[in-house]
Amino acid sequence: MNWKAKLITHKGIPRIAVFFDKDVRLIEYVKTFKGATWSASKKYWHLPDTIANRAHFKIPPTPILSEEGIRQLEKFKQWLQAKRYSENTIKTYADALKSFLTFYTHKTVSEITNDDVIWFTNEHILKNKFSTSYQNQIVNAIKLYFKTIRNEVLIIDKIHRPKREKVLPNVLSKEEIKFILEAPSNLKHKAMLSMIYSCGLRRSELLHLKLTDIDSKRGIVLIRQSKGKKDRIVPLSIKILEMLRVYYVQYKPMVWLFEGQNKGVKYSEKSLQSVLKQTLQKTKISKPVTLHWLRHSYATHLLESGTDLRYIQELLGHNSSRTTEIYTHVSTKSLEQIKSPFDDL
Repeated sequence: MNWKAKLITHKGIPRIAVFFDKDVRLIEYVKTFKGATWSASKKYWHLPDTIANRAHFKIPPTPILSEEGIRQLEKFKQWLQAKRYSENTIKTYADALKSFLTFYTHKTVSEITNDDVIWFTNEHILKNKFSTSYQNQIVNAIKLYFKTIRNEVLIIDKIHRPKREKVLPNVLSKEEIKFILEAPSNLKHKAMLSMIYSCGLRRSELLHLKLTDIDSKRGIVLIRQSKGKKDRIVPLSIKILEMLRVYYVQYKPMVWLFEGQNKGVKYSEKSLQSVLKQTLQKTKISKPVTLHWLRHSYATHLLESGTDLRYIQELLGHNSSRTTEIYTHVSTKSLEQIKSPFDDL
């Protein structure tokens, strides 16, 4: 049958994704497998990752990392931890290096060369159609590993690195933002989503806010040790402050501004994502909105209201002004002043 299958992770669970052109017979056939599920967002069927299913779809056994590879990976992780890299960065870099060392499990680590990195890029990353950002992460991780653990320098110019995709940030209109923020009936849910938009927060920044980070007298929010291990302050909306006061009286959080069911335990990322999903179901917005869209919208709306780009950079916590400048490409303020020649026909 004309299909392709590969291993994936769906909601943290190993699965087998099956790809094929739309065919009623194939759809009915895949449905005969126990646990077969259609992913509307990814546009593929996926099945339980079992030995029988792997054999049926001719998926080769997963390579196992050698003992030497395990030791090298652990050394790399310890170095990253000692340098105080964030947990997310450590996981990303460690996973990237693990996939590389697993690919070369048949060679000793000391035998791996610059040419092996090029071969890995072509035979693993490109053939599996991984994203350019993932490819760059892999190369960055391998480069850092060679430099710090192997004390060798890779000739990066010889390694194929893709041009970064120039993807514009997704932005919602103020009307759409209003629909989203007014949709939740639960006050905590409303307050969390409103905080992200009104302060331009990242998801992790919201969840790491403590009660002491809200300075009502000065009208600011202190965001501690965010991306790049930097502290910054952002203005606190009067409307948000009033909402938080009502929220505090009702929920009485102890340590974190937003806590889960157990007092003193911060709200989980998974639950926050679920809040947005439930909220979107109550609106008529069909766009694949993520929490980060609220941050993008905050920045774009500030720009459209006349806020200087340098201030927006500070408010968002960007290291480079080039990162912030991308919002000039999605702002409609200047576009609205341009008249299409079509209107004169």
